[in-house]
Amino acid sequence: MEILLDSADLQEIETYSVFLSGVTTNPSILSKYRDTDPSVRLKRICELVNGSVSAEVISNEYDQMLEEGRRLASISDNICVKLPCTFDGFKTCEKLSNEGIATNMTLCFSLPQALLAANSGATYISPFVGRLDDIGQDGLALLDDIVELYRVNQYETRVLAASIRHMQHIVQAALIGVDAITLPPQLLKQMFLHPLTTTGLEIFQRDWQKK
Repeated sequence: MEILLDSADLQEIETYSVFLSGVTTNPSILSKYRDTDPSVRLKRICELVNGSVSAEVISNEYDQMLEEGRRLASISDNICVKLPCTFDGFKTCEKLSNEGIATNMTLCFSLPQALLAANSGATYISPFVGRLDDIGQDGLALLDDIVELYRVNQYETRVLAASIRHMQHIVQAALIGVDAITLPPQLLKQMFLHPLTTTGLEIFQRDWQKK
């Protein structure tokens, strides 16, 4: 399972780059760094990781999405153009995919949307697990359904679990068999930690110092 970092913080990305299969960004994340041109920051991110870097369009209409998607793709071969699961988004996805540009369909909340993404040639589909949980629906169940749908139909679109809120989301997404998961920095950091590991190391060091 690919692990991607949902961040545009260059220092964080560089620190964890050896563990990452890529990075995801969105307009909200990039808006935190007004001091840097987004294209410049995206190019630097692409230099830091050896994998997919999702960069999202801001436009909502097909012609503008297509133009913006091509511009984003020109930043680096690593760029995966992120598009919303809308009529214009799927239409843009099909066009860009036919041009050989990687795409990531985001804001996916249903199985029909996932089906349209696969039929549009998307590289990734990004179901938002946490946001579904927030409204009383089962985000992990949607992940499971999409993985099964793609398996049965032998689609090549990769399932990228997004909007991950806690460690159980990570564990269950992995057990479901998603292809990739994107994590906020605080959750990636938690993956390295366990209180028994910390305690065990303290015991080993204390015992060794008794010599």
